[in-house]
Amino acid sequence: MEAACLISPPSMSDDVLLETRGAVGVVTLNRPKALNALDLGMCRRLHPQLDAWAADPAVKAVVIRGAGGRAFCAGGDVRAVAASLGAATGGARERLSREFFRAEYALNHRIHHFPKPFIALVDGVCMGGGLGLSIHGAYRVVTEKLVLAMPETAIGLFPDVGGGWFLPRFPGESGTYLGLTGARCGAADALWLGYATHHVESARLDAVLEALAGAEWGRGAAKAVVERVLAGFHADAGTSTLAVQHPAIDRCFAAERVDDILQALEMEGTAWAQETWATLMRMCPMSLKVSLHQLRMGRTRDYDEMVGVEYRLSQAMTARADFREGIRAVLVDKDNKPRWHPATLSDVADADVEACFVPLGGDALELPESR
Repeated sequence: MEAACLISPPSMSDDVLLETRGAVGVVTLNRPKALNALDLGMCRRLHPQLDAWAADPAVKAVVIRGAGGRAFCAGGDVRAVAASLGAATGGARERLSREFFRAEYALNHRIHHFPKPFIALVDGVCMGGGLGLSIHGAYRVVTEKLVLAMPETAIGLFPDVGGGWFLPRFPGESGTYLGLTGARCGAADALWLGYATHHVESARLDAVLEALAGAEWGRGAAKAVVERVLAGFHADAGTSTLAVQHPAIDRCFAAERVDDILQALEMEGTAWAQETWATLMRMCPMSLKVSLHQLRMGRTRDYDEMVGVEYRLSQAMTARADFREGIRAVLVDKDNKPRWHPATLSDVADADVEACFVPLGGDALELPESR
């Protein structure tokens, strides 16, 4: 095993730590007090390092993990985006919203097309942007501490970071259910969905990293080496609750209109259906309609196309007062009593939903061709 070779001297002040261990590039998200939420500076530091590792023949794989033991990544730092919108005036109001989402989506795109095994060690909370940093890679190793969710409709947004592409590819209507309700999943659910590729006890994650760093990379293709190592740690995760609920989810979330989903839940009549109905009624009405349209669109579009669509949505939705109100209610004041405008689904005009999807012209997101 080669000695660890640091690419940049890590320090506790760094929000993202980058190093190599043997033939493995290692990324550690290092904002434990913020549950490793991803901000603009982290995106800008990580992306060029991934480019460098992709081009370095000595690096055979990349591992990404979160510091602190509570979270892999709780999402993008949308609180900072909302604060910038409220504090600035004129063009400065939109600057962070543009720059953050452009950088985050470009980073997700890089991971999606990364030419080497990209392994996420997902321990604890993984929401929103955390899925963007993990699902686009080849391997997602989850633990018994996993809390997986796409909670954006609760803050006036939509399931982004590729959610319009990956959620429709989960079994049946489970992605629609998760994207609209923000429901939380555990390890067994993540495996059933296809998000997770392996389940490993949290206490063994350091051993997984050590095994990867010390692997005999000359014995076959890098993918085969990674799969041998991960298979040696994989453990059963138990029964998936989502799998049990799957028939009801498919019955209730197959509709093309949010109102019809709510009606189907009322007709279902079970305790799960009643709770799910109540959850949807708390979410931002505009977000629900935009998100369902996005998810239906994503059924037939490829990932690269959906990235451009989601960037348009990011600019349209963060410009709305609902976004700042959702951040206030959920993340700042934490009273969980948002005042949405429009306040009800019936007040959301179809034309306003469609307007969110209109191309941005000169501000469109441009990404490199798949590498």
